[in-house]
Amino acid sequence: MSEPGSPPILPGAGLNSRTMLALVLGQVGIHAAMAGLRLAAPLQALREGYSAWSVGLLLALFAAAPVLLAMPSGRLADRHGYHRPVGIAVLLSALGAVCALGATFVEGALHFGLLCLAATLCGSGTNMGMLAIQRTAGLVARDSTERVRMFSWLGVAPSFANVVGPVALGFMIDWAGFAAAYALMFPLIALTWWSARQVPRMPRAQASASAGTLGSAWSLLAAPGMKRLLLSNWLLSACWDVHAFALPIIGHDRGFSASTIGLILGTFTLSVSAIRLAIPALAHRMEETAMIRWGMLGTGAVFALYPLATSPWQMGLCAAVLGVTLGSTQPMVMSALHHLTPDNRHGETLAFRSMAINLSSTLMPLLFGAAGLAVGAGALFWLVGGSVAAGSWAVGGLKRHLLP
Repeated sequence: MSEPGSPPILPGAGLNSRTMLALVLGQVGIHAAMAGLRLAAPLQALREGYSAWSVGLLLALFAAAPVLLAMPSGRLADRHGYHRPVGIAVLLSALGAVCALGATFVEGALHFGLLCLAATLCGSGTNMGMLAIQRTAGLVARDSTERVRMFSWLGVAPSFANVVGPVALGFMIDWAGFAAAYALMFPLIALTWWSARQVPRMPRAQASASAGTLGSAWSLLAAPGMKRLLLSNWLLSACWDVHAFALPIIGHDRGFSASTIGLILGTFTLSVSAIRLAIPALAHRMEETAMIRWGMLGTGAVFALYPLATSPWQMGLCAAVLGVTLGSTQPMVMSALHHLTPDNRHGETLAFRSMAINLSSTLMPLLFGAAGLAVGAGALFWLVGGSVAAGSWAVGGLKRHLLP
């Protein structure tokens, strides 16, 4: 799948800018197609008269499939390297686009069934491609500084894709209808296929070194420091979820308009992207455990102030600071995760993390809904903020495991 004659890439050899760009574009392509479908499919279902419950089921399938397929996807990447998993990811996403396009020509149960199948296929393909891309970037990094830089660039890709996909398909729906919008997914998916051809292959001996030696996924937790890191990662992930859930509720209670709430959320996304663009230039001055700890403490502080904000400007400032604290931790967590994991099990470890995050993102909103009714959205911010700040103690024991 890579260009013939390209020199191979070796673990620890580093990536040139062209290959790094190819990895970023690879993630943007299939993620943008999935994000566009995540906007268009529920919108079409609502216009066809389906209930809110049906739309919720449709949206849940985007995350439910990756929970089930994350571990097989990670092991596939461990056995075969980058190109085969990305090729399968492209195929799954393309089949999802075919199903979505086909749904525009049928009615009734088959129509909704095809949309559900499209969501399942695109969600699975996006997650499989993401795991292979993240594994490759982490393996070939020369050191932790370069690994942080790589994951910062890769962290910008989903944010960019979450803008490109919905905006492109949204405009296409208004201009030419749903069939044309779903057809627009194909060039986005093709971008991932083309970019994969620009990534040199890893020698077969390196790519398949783990074949026949994979243990139980749960044995990964026995690696020194792994439980501490995954606990920190889960707490940070819960903060993303509670912010997306509780901010619109608080904004509504304050009497803010929908556009104002949207601008506050947009400020958060812009802040996340800005800090991840800045990290590559500052990575040589950053130490993973310190950044994770300060990110958790900073997030706890912002969550303590959020319910006290009474004006859009105050909430916008909280959103901007939160984007920095949360956005800066993901590259550090990913770098530390690769440092703690044996080379032959990086795909599995990334899959384990992905599975936990997707499962949490599916279940936590239900828990937040129950908690919000019981204690209110403001108290929910304080509860989760206090938990993530208190959980920063877990990072303290990581440093000795990350030393060369």
